[in-house]
Parts: sequence; structure tokens; C-alpha cells
Amino acid sequence: MKTARALLALPGLAALAWGVVLFVEYAFPLRPDVIGTVSWIVAGPLLNDGVVVPLTAVLGIILARVLPHPWRVPVVTGTVITGVLLILAFPLLWRPYGTPPMPGLHDGNPALGLALTLAAVWLLVVLTALLRRVVPPNTRDAPPITREARPITRDAPPDTRTDPPGTPADPPGTRTDRPGT
Repeated sequence: MKTARALLALPGLAALAWGVVLFVEYAFPLRPDVIGTVSWIVAGPLLNDGVVVPLTAVLGIILARVLPHPWRVPVVTGTVITGVLLILAFPLLWRPYGTPPMPGLHDGNPALGLALTLAAVWLLVVLTALLRRVVPPNTRDAPPITREARPITRDAPPDTRTDPPGTPADPPGTRTDRPGT
């Protein structure tokens, strides 16, 4: 197992080393744009890990405690998806052409695209929650229905039979004569 982990880690470490080499070539000699790049590389993860993730976690915990049961999972899922979409859309919303140009990316309105995507996500959240409310989840109170299972009756105790011996409810090969009957 240790050999497999080492073999899987080697390509990742090689890619990391190559990225460091490329960044050092870009960064030296120091220029004003290098300072902006370094601040973006450092501030992005700090902002994400220090602000966005804790806010999403606290909001998820609060929603899970406040919302009724059928709404909990869909709303918390929608909240997390909204957070991820906002992180992904941030460069395009922050400034025009915030990412390298790609064909078709800058043809549209990123704010409208984000709004429509969030509307679709929350529509699915509401529909899922309503579906969970209308169709209750399957409970495991009853045994599975099989050919060998005896019919369930509400009035008779579980040890008594309501059908005569030898009916199709008996599994093949079972004795139909009981002592004392």
C-alpha cells in the first residue's frame, strides 16, 4: 500500500515542482503585477477558508436546526451549491474580462447567467422538498414482500395464521400439520 501511495504521489509532486519553476520564472525580477499575482494566490484560499466556508457551514447548521424535516437536506444542498457558484462566478462579476478570454464566455452577461443558474437550483430545491413532503420516504417497519412472507394482518397476533395450512402462503417443503392442531 505504501508503494502505491508513493507511486500516486510522485506525479503530483512533479507537477507541483514544475509549477514552482514556472512561477519563479514569471516572478523574477519583481514587478508590480507579480505582487498582485502573489496577493491573489495567497488571498484567494485565505478568503475562501476564512470567510466563505465558515459562513456556509454556519448557515447550513442553522438551516438544519430551523427547517422542518422534508426541507432540511434540499435547502442545505442548495445553499452549498449557491456558495460554490458564487465562488466560481466571482472573477467575472468582480471585473469585466476577469478570466482569460475563451470563445463564447464573454459574449453573455455573467450576472444574468448566475441569476438564471441560481433560479434553476432553487427551483429544484423547492420541487425536491415538496416531493419529499407529498411522498413520504419508505419506512422499514414492514418486512419485505416476498412469496415466502406470510400475509400481514392488523387484527391477529404475529404468531397466529389467518389462512388454512397448505395454502400458497406456505413455502414449498414445509410441514402443514402442526402438533396440537
